[in-house]
Amino acid sequence: MISINGLHKQFGDLEVLKGIDLQVNKGQVIVVIGPSGSGKTTLLRCLNILEVPTAGSITIDEQTADFSKTVNKRTVDLLRRESAMVFQHYNLFPHMTALQNVMEGPVIVKKMSKTDARAKAEQLLNKVGLGDKLDFYPHQLSGGQQQRVGIARALALEPKVMLFDEPTSALDPELVGEVLQVMKDLASEGITMVVVTHEMRFANDVANEVIFMDQGRIIERSKPIDMFTRPKEERTRQFLNLIQ
Repeated sequence: MISINGLHKQFGDLEVLKGIDLQVNKGQVIVVIGPSGSGKTTLLRCLNILEVPTAGSITIDEQTADFSKTVNKRTVDLLRRESAMVFQHYNLFPHMTALQNVMEGPVIVKKMSKTDARAKAEQLLNKVGLGDKLDFYPHQLSGGQQQRVGIARALALEPKVMLFDEPTSALDPELVGEVLQVMKDLASEGITMVVVTHEMRFANDVANEVIFMDQGRIIERSKPIDMFTRPKEERTRQFLNLIQ
């Protein structure tokens, strides 16, 4: 479902991604962990082309963009449509209700009729447990509810891949569980997911594989039980000893 080859990203003189190679199979849940500044979020943003890679190629399903060459806007748009991103700080439109936030993507991007988009948005908000909050604005919702609207909004685009950038890090501890439960439900439905998170219990319970990144590189990749009980790399052990 995802194939990344030789991915680099520079901001001026700062090289944030230093040759990432990664393959993800359809239906896999991959959790990415690592210290701040390791390149985790930049990797996700490159996958969704919110940041344009400096070099390397990305394939999602059957759409490929090779950033070692000139990539045209159509190629970027086609690749971007294959994935949808859930952000750390929700990024909802404050002047729109929960229903309008979820309808916006299908209407604007997929040219869906407002009637069909409304029906789809209602279905998805019910799916994430917010069927009674359709007409609420973001400021009327808790952080956990806003994040669940964000997940419904991403699902409305019918992506092949869901990308989650630390989706619970801005939440009060008592609200984390409701968002993680929605993500667990999605994983059980076989949606391909790449999740940057500090929630090690979620990684242990849901991930097919865990990736540890540091200084712009993938240091280690393994099944959760191996990553958390017998990591191979010393740098991985140092990191896990600090957070567990």
